[in-house]
Amino acid sequence: MKISVRVSTNKDKSNISRVDDNNFIVALKSIPEKGNANKELIKLLAEYYNIPKDQVVIKSGVTSKNKIIEIVLK
Repeated sequence: MKISVRVSTNKDKSNISRVDDNNFIVALKSIPEKGNANKELIKLLAEYYNIPKDQVVIKSGVTSKNKIIEIVLK
């Protein structure tokens, strides 16, 4: 399953807002430095879907605010 995520960083609180079935807006406490924001994003999405972190893959947009994420359901 692929989802689109719009990320905003350096926020007071991390949270996930679902826009529709495949689109999310995610606020992250981390700053986009040394991959910290991407790591936090993967952790939050894994918790949201209740799956291991290795099943959440950033397919495109590693350095962008707009990302395509693949959720690998096993």
